[in-house]
Amino acid sequence: MVLAPGTRTVRYTVVDSPIDPLLLVGDGDAITGLFMSPHRGRHGVEDAWARDDAAFRTAATQLGEYFAGERQAFDLPLRPEGSEFQQRVWSALCDIPYGRTISYGELALRIGDPGGARAVGAANGQNPISIVVPCHRVIGADGSLTGYGGGLERKRHLLDLEAGRSRLL
Repeated sequence: MVLAPGTRTVRYTVVDSPIDPLLLVGDGDAITGLFMSPHRGRHGVEDAWARDDAAFRTAATQLGEYFAGERQAFDLPLRPEGSEFQQRVWSALCDIPYGRTISYGELALRIGDPGGARAVGAANGQNPISIVVPCHRVIGADGSLTGYGGGLERKRHLLDLEAGRSRLL
């Protein structure tokens, strides 16, 4: 990664969670990424990044509260990067209540694109801030668990946690 003059250093931390370590990435003002099972390369730590645990202290606390079943909504500055359509989808994801699920088709209706279930699914799959932007709350029209970048087992754990059927800690 080559930083242009005046460009902020990318900051990161790794937070333990019951579903795997979580990589939090930000620009010093907002979270730009939250990824499961961090590693080098795609969705992993880059050599030019600076580890800054203090910058993510509030996010780590809120994630801990979420996994303990004590938090239903996050209050964090977010700055996901994506197209205008992706931004609309990700914003709509944040409106899905804790413990509830909707289908890709319903999400498409909510953003005003009734025939766009597949496009919504693609945007959902590109969500760079998992858990906090709750893409795990979107399921198939038949109620099945489909398409989760973190794996269907993690999706099931998150949905069970939110439904009060499971404590991950």
